[in-house]
Amino acid sequence: MKFARLGPAGHERPVVVTDDATYDLTGLTADIDGGFLASGGVAAARAALAAGALPVLPDTDGLRVGPPIARPGAVVCVGMNYAEHAAESGAAPPEVPIIFLKTPNTVGGPNDPVTIPPGSERTDWEVELGVVIGDRALYLESPAESMAHVAGFVLGNDVSERRHQLDESGGQWSKGKCAPGFSPLGPWLVTPDEVDHTKLRLRSWVNGEPRQDSTTTDMIFGVEFLVWHLSRYLALEPGDVILTGTPRGVALSGRFPYLAPGDVVEVGIEGLGRQRQEFQRFVATEAR
Repeated sequence: MKFARLGPAGHERPVVVTDDATYDLTGLTADIDGGFLASGGVAAARAALAAGALPVLPDTDGLRVGPPIARPGAVVCVGMNYAEHAAESGAAPPEVPIIFLKTPNTVGGPNDPVTIPPGSERTDWEVELGVVIGDRALYLESPAESMAHVAGFVLGNDVSERRHQLDESGGQWSKGKCAPGFSPLGPWLVTPDEVDHTKLRLRSWVNGEPRQDSTTTDMIFGVEFLVWHLSRYLALEPGDVILTGTPRGVALSGRFPYLAPGDVVEVGIEGLGRQRQEFQRFVATEAR
């Protein structure tokens, strides 16, 4: 199934998206969030759709697409998780996952504009596979248990400010990762039965020019390992998002310029949809 949230920021309506129509979920749940996932909401929505109990939501073409999961409690990210990206960054492949956190207010819709932080000259793009937790995961015994705790997958763009991340961080990357809007997600939350997460194609473009083009087969640590590994150190709660790393082809490589106001970034993963963000200059009123 494909879940989405449509409407103005803060007032999104939960829906199920099929090839034929968009179905309103508001009779079943107020939102697509951790509570919905933890309480068997996916199964309930699937049953209601099969029974013809969900009304069609008309005239959706003009609606804003919000992030498909309401504000998560945590956005946990994995760095240097593609072998070729580690190489282009001048780093050896990590022996254990590199972890950093993004704040929940970085999450935005897939087509929302993104503001470049004031003074930034090194804002970068990173197409990523996101994992949404559906059932609490803590101290799992093995990676074989992981998928039972996964609600589905999302497309993400781990937008990064490299000077803040690398030069001013003291070794902690989150300074360069947590500007508002730096985690566009969506358009859909797709259940695991609809995609093979082990060999998905990831791509990105800047102003229509190709940048990244790889597959999840290049991941150093796979989804099952990451969920298990993270559960050894923290409790993954329903609605939390794991961003699993990006492939080669970012501006940090030195092969492409960093982003400037007016640039348009598009990212896509097969089966999970496509995003488009216009990057804009910071205006002082945004800080209020």
